[in-house]
Amino acid sequence: MDKVISVIGIDLAKHVFQVCAANKRGQRLFNRAVSRAKLLSMLANIPKCVVGMEACSSSHYWAREIEMLGHEVKLMPPQYVKPYVKTNKNDVTDADAICEAVCRPSMRFVAVKSIEQQALMLLHRDRRGLVRDRTALVNRLRAIMGEFGVIAPAGLHKFRAWLKNEYGAVESRLPELMRRHVHVMVLRLRETDEHIELLESEIHGNASSTDDCKRLREVPGIGPLTASALVASLGDIKSFSNGRAFAAWLGLVPKQHSSGGKNKLQGISKRGDGYLRSMLIHGARAVIRHLNPNRAVSRWLKELLCRRHKNVVIVALANKLARTVWALLSRGTRYQEAYS
Repeated sequence: MDKVISVIGIDLAKHVFQVCAANKRGQRLFNRAVSRAKLLSMLANIPKCVVGMEACSSSHYWAREIEMLGHEVKLMPPQYVKPYVKTNKNDVTDADAICEAVCRPSMRFVAVKSIEQQALMLLHRDRRGLVRDRTALVNRLRAIMGEFGVIAPAGLHKFRAWLKNEYGAVESRLPELMRRHVHVMVLRLRETDEHIELLESEIHGNASSTDDCKRLREVPGIGPLTASALVASLGDIKSFSNGRAFAAWLGLVPKQHSSGGKNKLQGISKRGDGYLRSMLIHGARAVIRHLNPNRAVSRWLKELLCRRHKNVVIVALANKLARTVWALLSRGTRYQEAYS
């Protein structure tokens, strides 16, 4: 039996990792638990081979560390590894499934992020969480006031203006306990706004200093937040064969349920990164809201709006934006607007 290790599958954890090794014929050489402190030292004593892991929160860190040891690291989406779990799910079968999946020629892999990309994406994630918390806080404030017959307007900007200009006139309708509580919640709302502005200034500063972000910002519908999120998430854009593959990775293509030669297309698949997809859709919505009649794409949008629902047109434009992003990043070119 060949004892030379060709491929390793690692099931990541916090403290104890499961490591499965196989030779070039796929025969398992060992499948054992390794502590966090001993993982890198063990891999340092193994000849260069392919190391497979599921893409997760800590996988990019471990991928960078293992690559420095000379190994080739491949990250895989967990949903693509799951079909290779043969029996009941546990650490041993998970590591065996990773070892098996990484050898498949049709497997799709995730690009390893650099430290800078990972840090920038964490800023986006923190901002997204704060925006979600702010929305929940505003909804709770409106609900509290509604309990006492005070109806505040929906929408963040309208609510802020109402607090500034009209809340004082109806504040006396609230009991003293609620007035104090609302005051504390309004202070929390202002602090959350300040934290969001701080994060956005950091993200905008990065978008202004990166060449890829500068080129993406020239595209109508792509602002600093979207550009920096795309650059931070993509890794190597050339891992996508074409623009349609990139749009499919974002979930901006129709979901298909076809059989027996009958093609049935449904709504968009919504696979991939929901944050990037939502940013592109918001950008497309802004383009349609402020439609420039001189742009060549405007004629296509107007004709489409006559036939389909506005939301369908927004998603179609987001798909076009995704393909434009792929073309600009893969070819290293600048955006050139076409006017009619």
